[in-house]
Amino acid sequence: MLTKGTVRSYNSLPPTQIEISVQFSPSDLDQLGSALAQAAADEIMPRFGRLQKAGIRQKSSAFDIVTEADEAAERAITSRLNSCFPEAVVVGEEAADRHPELLQALGSAELAFLVDPLDGTKNFASGLPLFGVMAAALMRGQIVGGVIHDPVGGSTAFALRDGGAWMLAQDGARSSLQVASPVPVREMEGIAGTNFLPEPLRSKVNGNLSRLSSTNWFRCAAHEYRLAASGHCHILFYNRLMPWDHAAGWLLHREAGGFSAHFDGTPYLPTHTTGGLLCAPSEASWHEARAALLT
Repeated sequence: MLTKGTVRSYNSLPPTQIEISVQFSPSDLDQLGSALAQAAADEIMPRFGRLQKAGIRQKSSAFDIVTEADEAAERAITSRLNSCFPEAVVVGEEAADRHPELLQALGSAELAFLVDPLDGTKNFASGLPLFGVMAAALMRGQIVGGVIHDPVGGSTAFALRDGGAWMLAQDGARSSLQVASPVPVREMEGIAGTNFLPEPLRSKVNGNLSRLSSTNWFRCAAHEYRLAASGHCHILFYNRLMPWDHAAGWLLHREAGGFSAHFDGTPYLPTHTTGGLLCAPSEASWHEARAALLT
């Protein structure tokens, strides 16, 4: 349950004390994970492979779509969190799309939840089993908990601020998460989403990606962050920073031992939607990857 305490800021700068009246606990994190898994089982998987055109609509572009599964899962998760944490602010991706002013509470709310009810919607709508459900817990703008659930495989990744990162398999087996060991740039495996980069930076980065050993993009930050936190790739490169896409994954990666920052080296916060984000196994490898990709 929520307990009184103090949380330290958690970024690449020297930590500062931020006084808060509650602390997010492991049992609270379990409640969050349960809410995501239940919504996935009830609202997402029954619709996978069965969507009709009427259940899909375009938002800002042909790539940016929403389905009835997104909306139903968000309603279920929001209802569950409102019941378990009545004092919290819950900001879902689809609700924020309709009411952007909801994001203004993230920096000051004593407790807030950021919910991505279905990350990888394009994959989901295409029948590709590569999508996830994500949520992050925030206290006065600081990320204190993160959960990424895989509805297809049934496993859930957890991160608790200063408490580590771990994977809970469908059968209940638990394993710690650890980022990959640093390697030279030419041996780095990367995941890079460059489609939202402005020109000429997009062409520069795309040209520089050949300096890495290999690169992919899965159209699903949920699985990309899980891969990096599990040590199965070295670099994550993003430009578009919608908070529900990155808050949970950022904490998962950091608690698994990784280092991340905006392209200019400043620390990431969920209230930041610009500046890009580069994640690497260590601070030294972050600088090496940044030099390789951005210069």
